[in-house]
Amino acid sequence: MSQYRLIKNKLARLLVFGFIFISPVMLLAQGGKQNKKELENKKSKLKAEINTINELLHETKTSKKLSMNQVAMLNTKLKVREELISTISSEIRLINNQINSNQKEVTDLNANLTKLKTEYARMIYYGYRNKDSYNKLMFIFAAGDFNQAFQRLKYIQQYNEYRKKQAEAITKTQIQISEKIVELESKKNEKKQLLTGEEQEKLNLAKEKTEQEGVLVQLQDKEKQLKDELDQKKRDSEALNAAIKKLIQDEIRKQQEAEKARLAEVKRKKDEKEKAKNAKNPKNPKTTTNPKTDVAVKDDPKSTENKPVVLELTKEAEELSADFASNKGKLPWPVTKGVITDGFGPHEHPSIKGFIVDNKGVDISTTKGASCRALFGGEVTGVVNVPGSGRVVIIRHGEYLSVYTNLEEVTVKTGDKITSKQTIGSVSFNDDEDKTVMNLQIWKGQKILNPEDWLYR
Repeated sequence: MSQYRLIKNKLARLLVFGFIFISPVMLLAQGGKQNKKELENKKSKLKAEINTINELLHETKTSKKLSMNQVAMLNTKLKVREELISTISSEIRLINNQINSNQKEVTDLNANLTKLKTEYARMIYYGYRNKDSYNKLMFIFAAGDFNQAFQRLKYIQQYNEYRKKQAEAITKTQIQISEKIVELESKKNEKKQLLTGEEQEKLNLAKEKTEQEGVLVQLQDKEKQLKDELDQKKRDSEALNAAIKKLIQDEIRKQQEAEKARLAEVKRKKDEKEKAKNAKNPKNPKTTTNPKTDVAVKDDPKSTENKPVVLELTKEAEELSADFASNKGKLPWPVTKGVITDGFGPHEHPSIKGFIVDNKGVDISTTKGASCRALFGGEVTGVVNVPGSGRVVIIRHGEYLSVYTNLEEVTVKTGDKITSKQTIGSVSFNDDEDKTVMNLQIWKGQKILNPEDWLYR
């Protein structure tokens, strides 16, 4: 039975080692690849965004005009550059973890290889000492009964199979060590390239900060003029928001009137049926009309005279709302090439200290002559001219609204059905400030939302 225990223990150790050693390594490799891919995708997007900003800045610089829009784009580029450096740092940390993991794997594999070779040498030695077929037969025939003899025969077969697997395991481990060493060198080279790239991005960041400081110094001489411009822009923004709210309220009022008309028609048909029924059966209770609601009600003191008209979305509008909401964070940009140069909500102006800007949407800088397109399918609910904000297009997506301001040529009209990414006009170019900037807003009913949360990044 000592040979049985020897074989059983060795087989158990081999299976346990294989499960413990191989499974975590495979899982770690899969997780690492996924994280690395996400970081590489993010890095590519950030680099593309920086390239877009550089193109827009090049357009601005060719005119030799200094404007707040130039400062806004520089500020945006600095933020994107810092995010890019942070992403590269995360990638380096991931590579370091992979290098450490690979080094540990090589150490563990070498230790395992030594162990396998030692065990294999013992097995060869034991086999050499017991190579005589007579000894094996004696071991089998010395069994107490037939069943025990059969078991001993199986043990010998398993032992021989285990020797074969030990030899294969040694060869496989040697191959794994070679592969891990190659992978380790590859990761070290990748880390070296990332460190070089990170250092270059830091130099770019320092250069851009110097450029930004120079522009800010020049703008200080124009501070009064800039404040006047910002005050005017604030008034224009307030006028725009008032116009948008009015359009929304007008539409709600129209829908309420349509709902009242629908209820009146329902009431008329119901009255006709009641009259016909009462003519046949005069014992039925009389009905009167409540002049405040214009809806047929029974002679009941519990009737709600002042009950407000409840607006309910149609099934189509509800489906469109749900579809729009499900695309949060995945909506296409209103321009094919552009960057956000002024964010949502109240914040301090980057050029004028202490001046608070309250943006109801996001400002998107784009190329001269750029087309504007719809974020999502829906219906044009308004096209208006607002002083200081150009032409404004409002598109309804169920209970949601997308608002596109500072447009020049508009190619749609109220009532048009719009598809996602359909061109609705072109972004206006401001020659005085040398910029092509549109403002995008998203509303849910009369509540304003941050468009940056809805756009694909």
